[in-house]
Amino acid sequence: MWMKVIKYIIGTLIVVCFLHLYFRYFEWKNVYYATRGISGTPESIGLKFEDVFFETDDNVKLHGWYVPCDGARATLLFCHGNAGNISDRLDSIDIFHDLGLNVLIFDYRGYGKSKGFSTERGTYLDAMAAYRWIVSEKKLDEDKIVIFGRSLGGSIAIDLASKINKGLLISESAFTSIVDIGKELYPFLPVKYCVHIKYDSIEKIKNVNIPKLIIHSEDDEIIPFHHGEKLFEAAILPKQFYKMHGGHNDGFIVMDKEYKDIMKNFIEKNLK
Repeated sequence: MWMKVIKYIIGTLIVVCFLHLYFRYFEWKNVYYATRGISGTPESIGLKFEDVFFETDDNVKLHGWYVPCDGARATLLFCHGNAGNISDRLDSIDIFHDLGLNVLIFDYRGYGKSKGFSTERGTYLDAMAAYRWIVSEKKLDEDKIVIFGRSLGGSIAIDLASKINKGLLISESAFTSIVDIGKELYPFLPVKYCVHIKYDSIEKIKNVNIPKLIIHSEDDEIIPFHHGEKLFEAAILPKQFYKMHGGHNDGFIVMDKEYKDIMKNFIEKNLK
């Protein structure tokens, strides 16, 4: 009798552990879509750049590109989205360079040439290390750094801005939290109690005191428009919202000149 009970308990624990590990893996695979191969560099689009390497507080070596701009009015720290790597963002680098900005774009751990394994805490440490590299290596004014993030990078940029609270923040096509996204995708699951990866931007943006521009497309097919609206509502002043058109990955291309003008005007208006 007791042996049957013990076997039942052990069997149940094995099933529970398996399901727990499977869910963690499923969650991780649906957040991070990293690729290692570099398909091009800023030189491919006629821009000079520096290959840069730096380490995080937990000793992970990261890779990035620093793209200088003559007579730059500010420096943009680029936190990219969850798929690919920095070589998939050449069109955006070109736009920011044309706006008169130096650009530092970097790969999170597990992406491109960066070492390590992607985690939520790790991406926060990665962004902080990139920010410190700008300040320490380039001796640039912290009030003239634009923290920019797109999609998942928006959550990472918001986290960094809430800790730094200097310069400017631009968040594009970002979500309120992984929990909120999960509830929308899987309304039949108790997502709030299951997820391990949070990216709780809706709470963190309340602690960002610097000028912020929230950008979202009403046509976004991946992160619904209301996420951008809710982030803007939760944010404190000073703040600005830009509603654009186009898909999640091409809205900034679809809007072209209007997008560039909004960015340019926001930066010029709020730079100290």
